[in-house]
Amino acid sequence: MSSREVVTLSVGGVRFVTRASTLQQFPESRLARMLNDGDQEFKLVNGEFFVDRDGTLFSYIMDFLRTLQVSLPTDFSDFQRLCREAEFYELYPLADLLGQEHLLKPRLEILEVRFFLQEMQAFFRIFGSCSGTVETLAEQITVFTGQQSGQSWNSHFPSQKPLVPLPLERPSHHDVVFQCGADYSAGDQFVARYVSIKPDNRKLINGTNVLGLLVDTLLKDGFRLISTRTVSSEDKIECYSFERMQKPASFTITANQNPGSSGIAQAKRSQMQKGK
Repeated sequence: MSSREVVTLSVGGVRFVTRASTLQQFPESRLARMLNDGDQEFKLVNGEFFVDRDGTLFSYIMDFLRTLQVSLPTDFSDFQRLCREAEFYELYPLADLLGQEHLLKPRLEILEVRFFLQEMQAFFRIFGSCSGTVETLAEQITVFTGQQSGQSWNSHFPSQKPLVPLPLERPSHHDVVFQCGADYSAGDQFVARYVSIKPDNRKLINGTNVLGLLVDTLLKDGFRLISTRTVSSEDKIECYSFERMQKPASFTITANQNPGSSGIAQAKRSQMQKGK
């Protein structure tokens, strides 16, 4: 390799080693011009380029150049300083995105579970402020139906009889409805609905057991229970409210990187993790 294929930078005393092609991702940036001795801010000392800037924040600059993504810790707060560094290096797509810091900050997410118990049946309705979370949860929940004999609420899954999966009701993108338990059919036959919630493989018919598994699933997914209340004492409708801080999404930046392109490249943001 030639000496310019691998480049060493000292940014505020913090040393970085990278490829020249990485620094040339945006041809009109100061980092690209640095390689052509076109910027006096960067001093070549003993084969290393030195610039008197923040070395800690430059690690995020390098991550952006290597991946064309912005991934910041959930507790990151130096948006203005990082934006200022991006402007210094004339990486305008990054600066434009950081200027919209509300897109990168953690957001409070609310989820509400309504539970209605009536004789041998239980009804569930889940509302969520984040449609992506509701969609993911709906993919985890499966309702199976089939006929069985007997009237026991705690009847075991009748493995000898085939069960048919039922689609969940989706009144909107933000809620999902399902039920479990048994309906009288004919004679001693009952139509039973069993609920399974991945990754748990059990098929549960008891509404209280399903509620316990649902709450446990949400707690493991980072939610915390903040309140319980009775919506209707007459109908025995209970409401469980949960919240969690949703981590900021990563964003993909696509830009015109051809030589001679305008200094302010177009940035396109797209979510890289499920749940928005």
